[in-house]
Amino acid sequence: MSRFILVTSDSEFEQRVKKAVSGGLTGGLRVITTVELPSTPHELLAPVVGEPAEVVLLGPGVTSADALRLAAVFDIQLPEISIVLVAESDPELTLAAMRAGIRDLLAPTSDPETIRVLIERACRSAASRGRKSSQRQTPPGTAGQVIVVASPKGGVGKTTLAINVAVELGRIEPMSTVLVDLDAQFGDVASALQLEPEHTLFDAVTGAAPTDSMVLKAFLSVHHSSIYALCGPSSPADADLISGDAISHLLEQLAGEFRFVVIDTAPGLGEHALAALERATDVVLVCAMDVPSVRGLRKEIDVLDKLGLATGHRRVVVNFADRSSGLSIRDIEETIGTKVDIAISRSRELAFSTNNGIPLLQRTARGAAAKQLKKLTAYFDPDSAPLPRKGIHKRAELT
Repeated sequence: MSRFILVTSDSEFEQRVKKAVSGGLTGGLRVITTVELPSTPHELLAPVVGEPAEVVLLGPGVTSADALRLAAVFDIQLPEISIVLVAESDPELTLAAMRAGIRDLLAPTSDPETIRVLIERACRSAASRGRKSSQRQTPPGTAGQVIVVASPKGGVGKTTLAINVAVELGRIEPMSTVLVDLDAQFGDVASALQLEPEHTLFDAVTGAAPTDSMVLKAFLSVHHSSIYALCGPSSPADADLISGDAISHLLEQLAGEFRFVVIDTAPGLGEHALAALERATDVVLVCAMDVPSVRGLRKEIDVLDKLGLATGHRRVVVNFADRSSGLSIRDIEETIGTKVDIAISRSRELAFSTNNGIPLLQRTARGAAAKQLKKLTAYFDPDSAPLPRKGIHKRAELT
């Protein structure tokens, strides 16, 4: 039984992997010491008997060129198997690895506990892809989920929510999520994730990218939380050169390449936001716990209803929930005419994580705000159980 396969000529690394597997993982490990990789996945997997392989680690001794070549074939023929490349990370290799379909990078010096955690994550990705593959009876070209995070006003924490949702989806299914900064004038996804993108939203809708998805993927930035990001233009003036039709086509491309497309929109209902909402499978409407924000959300909901947009999977989130605000969740629901799905507590840790460029859910799952963000993300994970509504008013008011 070989649930895990390791290809390496490094005996010391082999021992650490064995210790990681025996330290809490179920299934056997098969070690291949011949580091010259075959040309097809089936040649590599031929000797494997018993349960099917889920994770292949291409360890020290395997050349990066060989690893990228074989991973690309795995991604086409056996996408349900997660490939992990053991190598020192650098931006060029990381981008090449993710384009080839490699699920994660692992440092050669990693200790057994780090190796075990990464293999567990790769297993979750393999299980998710396996279910998707076995259930795929829909026509070719079926798109992924497009999750739009919107609000009528700025300053309600919309970008922070979008980033944390993307990071959590990246944890559930690594490298299958892209976060799009659709605030084309003043978007700050790049600074919030400490990214310095070589290419931006403007590049993604001009030149060769609109007609070549491989070029488009080369314009995405890779974040070490196992997600991609398409950051906003470096110059606000570029926003005027991006049409709503271009945005619509871009989102169609991304939905054809990724399981989850998370979109952080500019405040209000501008051309770009409306183009995103037309493509949305899920919408998160955000307001803060103050009267102007709540009234603005009511107006936005009225406009969306008149336009017939976001009428399906719509979630309402109250951010900065605080009982000292003078409002209750019931007050907000009566004003906007619909239920509140999640209330995110006002949190010092959440503000700290935003200011330091490390998303809260990348750093911890503890604390009220982190748990509420995970509950929000669970709405978009098809494997999560339905969330209970009972007690939301009490929880939010006592926050």
